[in-house]
Amino acid sequence: MITCVVDYTIDPSKIAAFEEFARRWIDLVNRHGGTHHGYFLPAEGASDKALALFSFPSLAAYETYRQLFGKDPEFIAADRIRDESACVIRYERTFMRPLLPPGSAD
Repeated sequence: MITCVVDYTIDPSKIAAFEEFARRWIDLVNRHGGTHHGYFLPAEGASDKALALFSFPSLAAYETYRQLFGKDPEFIAADRIRDESACVIRYERTFMRPLLPPGSAD
């Protein structure tokens, strides 16, 4: 399993647009072979940070999903929310592998 952690710097005045963007991506990841663990939005403290975590069974499965970027109309529409609203200032993607407690499904 591989987990993608996306660290966002967002415009806090555009949180509603970011939430719409996030909901679209949760659905897209889940429908295209991944498991979305959710977006984590500001609650207290710094108000311009957000995280997303989602997993795929393998890097190859993630790469198959990534082939839809810029081609699939639903992926393009989801990115359009981000681009047109400017709710995301920047983001950074990191790939991690989980270390789970004994007996956990991985």
